[in-house]
Amino acid sequence: MSRLYETLRRMEQQRRGGVNSVPLSPVQPLELLSNVLAQPMDIEGAGTATIDAGPKSRLVSLTDPRGLGAEKFRALVTRLESQRKTRELKSVQITSAVSNEGKTLVSGNLAVTMAKHTGSKVLVVEGDLHRPALASLFGLGRPAGIGQWWTAREDQEKISRYLYRLNDLPLWFLGAGAMTDQPSHVLQSARFAETFTRLASLFDWVVVDSAPILAVVDANLWSRMVDGTLVVVREGVTPIRALEQSLESLDNPKLAGMVLNEASESDSTSYTDQYYGLNRS
Repeated sequence: MSRLYETLRRMEQQRRGGVNSVPLSPVQPLELLSNVLAQPMDIEGAGTATIDAGPKSRLVSLTDPRGLGAEKFRALVTRLESQRKTRELKSVQITSAVSNEGKTLVSGNLAVTMAKHTGSKVLVVEGDLHRPALASLFGLGRPAGIGQWWTAREDQEKISRYLYRLNDLPLWFLGAGAMTDQPSHVLQSARFAETFTRLASLFDWVVVDSAPILAVVDANLWSRMVDGTLVVVREGVTPIRALEQSLESLDNPKLAGMVLNEASESDSTSYTDQYYGLNRS
């Protein structure tokens, strides 16, 4: 609860004029938090979609549920469930130090596994607004999502209309949607923070497929809203120094663990060093 309090306090301060504005009283953020939690978001407007998980999708949680890969994801879910006994852990962002490490693959399989094997109500979010890849992994094309919600009028648009329930699972998908000029403005806005808080309150688990940490600021912004961060490390791809720098760059990583990915292939949609300006040497 304190994490939500601090996030909303900061967002409201920014909305009222930043550091030069009149400081908020201790009561005001509590009122804002109460308003957020007291307004449950209706998901009746959510659509439905079918995951197209062919053999090349590597969604082993669906295509090979008895295989070793699926078993590893079930073990990961068990460990995350165990952490909930000692800490607040409901929303988790999946990220990596650099690109091409398999974070989208982990996000998709983790969310499906949570929905299939725990009976949990799960929301999976395409949280990389620069180079979204999760919809492609699921074979969903490019559904409308956060981008369309952001450009719509605030008083008329509910984000619930951009949710899709997948297959017959207790699993909902929120895509990145149309590209925005400055995605970081969306993630650091009070409007999105409040909406994400209300949305997360409707689910048992929220899995966010974020951007690589060293690529853009997105992972740091997500770390302010989620309860924990899961870092994917691919053997032979992740430079040790890059991993150290990425963890140091997060304001509050709330690290939930690391996933070692030794697969020969990674995300279905690759990032490029040229786009992100990375130095992989």
